[in-house]
Amino acid sequence: MKKNIYRLFLVIITAICCVSCKNEWEDEQFTQMASFKAIPGAQGVTWSYLRYNADGAVRYNLPIVISGSTQNTKARTIHLGLDPDTLARLNQEQYGHRQELYFRQLDTKYYNLPKTITVPEGVSTISLPIDFTLGDLDQSDKWVLPIQILDDPSYDYKANPNKSYRRAMLRITPFNDYSGEYGGTLYKIFLDGESDALTLNTHRTYVVDNKTIFLYAGTRDIDYLDRKNYKVLIKFTDNVIDVQKKKLEVWSDNAVNNKFKLGSSQSYYTIDEEMDAKLPYMKHIYITLYLSYEFEDYTTVPGQRLKYKVEGTLSMQRDLNTLIPDQDQQIQW
Repeated sequence: MKKNIYRLFLVIITAICCVSCKNEWEDEQFTQMASFKAIPGAQGVTWSYLRYNADGAVRYNLPIVISGSTQNTKARTIHLGLDPDTLARLNQEQYGHRQELYFRQLDTKYYNLPKTITVPEGVSTISLPIDFTLGDLDQSDKWVLPIQILDDPSYDYKANPNKSYRRAMLRITPFNDYSGEYGGTLYKIFLDGESDALTLNTHRTYVVDNKTIFLYAGTRDIDYLDRKNYKVLIKFTDNVIDVQKKKLEVWSDNAVNNKFKLGSSQSYYTIDEEMDAKLPYMKHIYITLYLSYEFEDYTTVPGQRLKYKVEGTLSMQRDLNTLIPDQDQQIQW
């Protein structure tokens, strides 16, 4: 008799535990809130890469997530707006009073941002479509589109209070097949009269059109105040030099002032491709630029002109996930 009672007791306890566990996982464990999926980098902005297209608009899909441990329980209309105040605070934190270095808010003529978007019931992640037209955008400035999820007691959702989730500081970055960050350890910059070369670990290049990029001469980058005076434009041609090398056309749009001229060696580029040995779906594209030019720095020291000679190679590896059907989305930035 005691044995039967003991067995019955075990059965009841087991049933209670099972029901309790089942109900626990059915209930929402967290608060369902609306958030952007736009992880900021070291400077507090999210690099947003847009394929350059001179003839039409480019769409960027920014993910919006309804957080929680269960599916979204109802249809929600998410309200969106610009956030210039957060951009102003970000600039202050990054650059202090150096306003000439600030990120600039993208002008409304370059994009179309919906005011609202609906997240259907049962769906936890959707994409916010932002249409850009960036044909004449000057890449010499640091453009940011600051967006926020608006919050109000009358809305059928709650915005995530964490600023990194509620707000997205999109650093607008058009790209083509050749733009991006190049390694510069073999890119030698010689000041006239000096035998020791200056080098930088990386040099970022920017889009001009589908076949043309630009970088800044010598050691300059986008945080130099006089950077617009020292653009080096590079056009990729189909003119073959030998089996691997193709000709680059290199010039400056300010040669009258910076005395830009080509060096004694022909500038060229090579492109090699290979599939990853361990990840057969991953393609590696290696782009190497050889540049040879001279220029004069006429702005650093008033009344003096510093002559530089630049010669060497820049190299970039671009990785493509070929399992992704959209070629623009294949790039692993």
